[in-house]
Amino acid sequence: MLKELSDALAPHGIHLRGVVNFAAGEGPVLGNGASALSVVLLGNVGGSIWTSFAAWRESYGGAHPLDQWSKAIIHPVAERVGAEAFFPSDPPWQPFQQWAMKAEAMQASPLGILIHPVYGLWHGYRGALAFRHPLETVPEASPHPCASCSTKPCITSCPVGAVRANGFDVARCRAYLRTEAARSTCLASGCVARNACPVGAGYRYPPAQLRFLMDGLGS
Repeated sequence: MLKELSDALAPHGIHLRGVVNFAAGEGPVLGNGASALSVVLLGNVGGSIWTSFAAWRESYGGAHPLDQWSKAIIHPVAERVGAEAFFPSDPPWQPFQQWAMKAEAMQASPLGILIHPVYGLWHGYRGALAFRHPLETVPEASPHPCASCSTKPCITSCPVGAVRANGFDVARCRAYLRTEAARSTCLASGCVARNACPVGAGYRYPPAQLRFLMDGLGS
């Protein structure tokens, strides 16, 4: 079944990002009132989704295009395999980050984004498929990339000091994005601090994808 999922989603650049199994009553509540016993996380690796999304977006004139594209791709696949789809943009809000930390043994970076040992900060989650039965999975433990990073360029490069070792100052970041100075830095080519991270640099999002994401933050 996982291969069927992978084959169906691969043309759109959506990857299977891990499996989480739950004890009875711990998983997300399904439409029939029962709790799921497993979820398969779905998302992008680097700019894997951009070509498919950009082509779809040309004929879409509504709001929240990335969320709507994700649903347009994932919902039919969910129906095909008898799963129920959940999305980060929709209530009831599901703990996607907690699921991801269990599925791929990741931890948060100073920016608050989960950092992957291979993909770095260049990945994301577009949805999850929930099942009434458990799925086989073997989580892989990996060292936290930030622990061995001595220079911490994500912290030192932020133009307003919003990235700190003890947390990310969201308000300071958003205030900066509303300034004229941000138009030639973060809004032009992506978050300066995120770009400075050396982990997974080869998976950095393409310029058009970076501008699209930053436009959403700067509006």
